[in-house]
Amino acid sequence: MKAETSDDDMGGMSPQKFAASALFERTFEEGMGLVEECARYLDGRGRDESRALPRKSALIYAGESMRVTTRLMQAASWLLIQRAVQESDMTAADAASERYRLGAREICLGRREGGIDDMPVKLVDLLERSESLYRRIARFDDILFRSDTRAEPGVQTHMAILQAAFGKDE
Repeated sequence: MKAETSDDDMGGMSPQKFAASALFERTFEEGMGLVEECARYLDGRGRDESRALPRKSALIYAGESMRVTTRLMQAASWLLIQRAVQESDMTAADAASERYRLGAREICLGRREGGIDDMPVKLVDLLERSESLYRRIARFDDILFRSDTRAEPGVQTHMAILQAAFGKDE
């Protein structure tokens, strides 16, 4: 039986428990479905729509279609690694290594080009849905595998930095 969970209550959840959860299954199905939908669009109707665009818009289309593809390939790879953990084809320790972490964050979460409003509606939809999926998986990745990284500096850390920079007024 799958454990019901949300990304809000994942703190301390092991990769094995996450991979066995209903949340993982829903995310896996959504991710793989989005990969297939995007591939069908880009190889079919999207190709035709991009040819009809003016040159500048066609360049933006090319860049954004590469971004959506990168997002989805990163997401699919991460999901497949978690599936391998679920099916005991890979250990959680192996899956936790840096080489299997979600990558290309600069590209996948980078600022969109201007002129996105001139893009085909379907491409914009795929961009938005793929970004949402990628952000969700990035949160999962952070929660499951990056918990040992340094926490964001708090107020006391910032105060210590300021005191070191400007000296103490005692």
